[in-house]
Amino acid sequence: DFSKAMSQAGTSQFQEVIRQELEYSMKVELDKILATAPSNELEHTKKDLEGFKKLFHRFLQEKGPSVDWGKIQRPPEDSIQPYEKIKARGLPDNIASVLNKLVVVKLNGGLGTSMGCKGPKSLIGVRNENTFLDLTVQQIEHLNKSYNTDVPLVLMNSFNTDDDTKKILQKYSHSRVKIYTFNQSRYPRINKETLLPIAKDVSYSGENTECWYPPGHGDIYASFYNSGLLDNLIGEGKEYIFVSNIDNLGATVDLYILNHLMNPPNGKRCEFVMEVTNKTRADVKGGTLTQYENKLRLVEIAQVPKAHVDEFKSVSKFKIFNTNNLWIALSAIKRLQEKNAIDMEIIVNPKTLDGGLNVIQLETAVGAAIKSFENSLGINVPRSRFLPVKTTSDLLLVMSNLYSLNAGSLTMSEKREFPTVPLVKLGSSFTKVQDYLRRFESIPDMLELDHLTVSGDVTFGKNVSLKGTVIIIANHGDRIDIPAGALLENKIVSGNLRILDH
Repeated sequence: DFSKAMSQAGTSQFQEVIRQELEYSMKVELDKILATAPSNELEHTKKDLEGFKKLFHRFLQEKGPSVDWGKIQRPPEDSIQPYEKIKARGLPDNIASVLNKLVVVKLNGGLGTSMGCKGPKSLIGVRNENTFLDLTVQQIEHLNKSYNTDVPLVLMNSFNTDDDTKKILQKYSHSRVKIYTFNQSRYPRINKETLLPIAKDVSYSGENTECWYPPGHGDIYASFYNSGLLDNLIGEGKEYIFVSNIDNLGATVDLYILNHLMNPPNGKRCEFVMEVTNKTRADVKGGTLTQYENKLRLVEIAQVPKAHVDEFKSVSKFKIFNTNNLWIALSAIKRLQEKNAIDMEIIVNPKTLDGGLNVIQLETAVGAAIKSFENSLGINVPRSRFLPVKTTSDLLLVMSNLYSLNAGSLTMSEKREFPTVPLVKLGSSFTKVQDYLRRFESIPDMLELDHLTVSGDVTFGKNVSLKGTVIIIANHGDRIDIPAGALLENKIVSGNLRILDH
């Protein structure tokens, strides 16, 4: 046993030496990069690289999945409140003064590349020519007009989206919404083999665009604080932020949740509230809230040991998942940021660049910080508050008559007889937004649809109605044109169907 202990000690000593060498090599490379920064970017670049260095240090320290599966417990009953209970309290007469303490923050760092679009995802048209950003501004403007309040909108951009977003913001200069922006950090991608940055200097245009990445939305705490905007908003008397993804069209300001935060029934305010909703089979990979070492903790699939992944995905054991709609106290962010006390697990995201080089990027997720805040709470909200548009299949749902649009908010049509949305799977011919739009002369009537699968070269004429389960499969080399005015109810269409004008 003595020799075993000695060899283990030797191994860990050896690993420690390797770690120190890697950190030293990284520091040398980062210093070289910093030396290329122009004087007006020096301070900003320095902060970014310092943040990256901390993340890299933790990455080298951590081993394997970051949770001990044996310690994971179901959260206590009272730590996840049903939304109905919070709504039942009603609203106070002074709801306007409560609203004036709120700031809406949208995560706007993503590009529309997965849907074949260039530029910020928030500028994709989703409904009646309105973009995600248009709808967000309309919602907040409606709130400010209705209650005579001053709720500002803050956009967290990335270096990928900042320029395009700022150009567009000019069009809202006369709207009744103050709009602020700040940028998330810019971190260097790491060569998977050498664990050194692939960037040689600070530039991020041209051939250097692939050298850098925005490090996930967990970066919001440091970037918000470093931008000075956090202090300004606290100075203006703001107390809470409502954070959500800009592509989640269900994430509107909820007055009942805000009232619960500002006027808690037990007199003790929550610093962090996460909206969760019930899992369906489509959500098995979503992060879930658990009890871990007596704290609420968000566990993501990437942190789960391989042997327990199926258990993690089970709808019976973990019934809810994180919508990424979060309500966080500004004063708590400031306190924790100044103490360097926000602890988020590292997500290692492997990528292959266009030239074939394998890189990794180190990221964090905003909801993972829940365990660092005091008196955190989950609220189990209706599914309607989670309406993300990640694919053209999602886009089809929100463009259809399943929803009506009112003051920037989408609500499920009262004519829909059941509250769940249909399951829609559009094949690869529909992946890009421009291809998708070309294949629909008008969006079909989907009020009575349960399930739609479309594969291959398929187009839809005007005023098509889809009901029940509809499966349309054009085999390779075949083409299917669904004629104008067609009604498909519980149908499978396959083979070749061409309707020719004559």
